[in-house]
Amino acid sequence: MSTRTFRITVRGVFDGLSPAQRAELLSRAAEHDVLRAAFTPEGHLSYDLAARSAFTFRFQDSGDEEEDILEATERAENAARAWLAERGYGHKNLRSSAEDLSQAPLGKRQRRAAAGKDA
Repeated sequence: MSTRTFRITVRGVFDGLSPAQRAELLSRAAEHDVLRAAFTPEGHLSYDLAARSAFTFRFQDSGDEEEDILEATERAENAARAWLAERGYGHKNLRSSAEDLSQAPLGKRQRRAAAGKDA
């Protein structure tokens, strides 16, 4: 049995930010730019507060069984909530989606490489 890799995306909207909180987020916006987004075990936050108040956390987790994705998703949601709560950032509309990379379709290059090995 092999370990499965999960990618979990937790999305939401900042809500009721004080002017100081908003200024803090704007001052750190370069660290959280979507172009730097990555799936990491600790979670990576991205947002563009100048455009809209939405944010996205990207988490990478793993498990042995297909069902482990549910626990991984719950851990990701809890980690996102904890990060926001530690900083006093209000939020709403928190939702998540998860993908088991072992179930992801292969890209064209991967399909060709796999076909070449079978020949």
